[in-house]
Amino acid sequence: MLGDSYASGTGAGAYQDGTAGNCWRSNNSYGEQVAARLRAQGRLASFTNVSCSGAATADLSRPFKDRPAQLDALRKDTSLVLLSIGTNDIDYAAYGGTCIQADCTGAPTEAILARLPQMGRNVTALLGEISKRSPYARIVLVGYGRQVSTSDNPPGATLDPVCGDGILTTAERREGNKVADALDATLRSAVRSSYPRAIFTSPFDRPETFAGHALCEAGTPFLRGFDALAPGQEGPEAVFHPNQQGQAALATLVRV
Repeated sequence: MLGDSYASGTGAGAYQDGTAGNCWRSNNSYGEQVAARLRAQGRLASFTNVSCSGAATADLSRPFKDRPAQLDALRKDTSLVLLSIGTNDIDYAAYGGTCIQADCTGAPTEAILARLPQMGRNVTALLGEISKRSPYARIVLVGYGRQVSTSDNPPGATLDPVCGDGILTTAERREGNKVADALDATLRSAVRSSYPRAIFTSPFDRPETFAGHALCEAGTPFLRGFDALAPGQEGPEAVFHPNQQGQAALATLVRV
């Protein structure tokens, strides 16, 4: 298991020893759940999870947060690589912070969209490096989907405080989702143009599972909002990240 905070399970609780406050590696992450499923089927001999919150594509090839390079966990006989990566290449978290604290419409949105082509090239190169180190591996790149609704709050719904008046305007939600859509589309294109044994999957592929569960929608949210800022919780790093239910939903996307 390689990748960033979506891969590590930041926000999903049950963190592995020594990872809370740094890599935030959760036993509830989609990778751990896929591994448990394969293990129960007798299809998994071993599983190594080296994902780490905050990692960009370049960080996978070098020590990060005082931990060895993630790519060093790959072996020639590795048969499956689960991966989520890309948001830290474009400072997606900082963009989300701008949406909350100020106004991310217009220039901030255009600026982050302009960074997506380079991110796509970075991911393509990373997939090539993974395939070189593990030539027999099936690579599954899992995308991010949408974090918030595209419209006003549904009447009468109990919502996270992040959905409060003046925090995420309807215009910001729409532009933010323009970025979310383009992010996953760029990742999908990167997979199509690279290693033939790689596949891409994202919440956009399973609308029947994810529809209605973004923040500020009527269904049970699959993501953390301002609840992550409460005393004893993970803090800002977990905002806009999948909770335990969200990670379970991501695990259903991985069919290997």
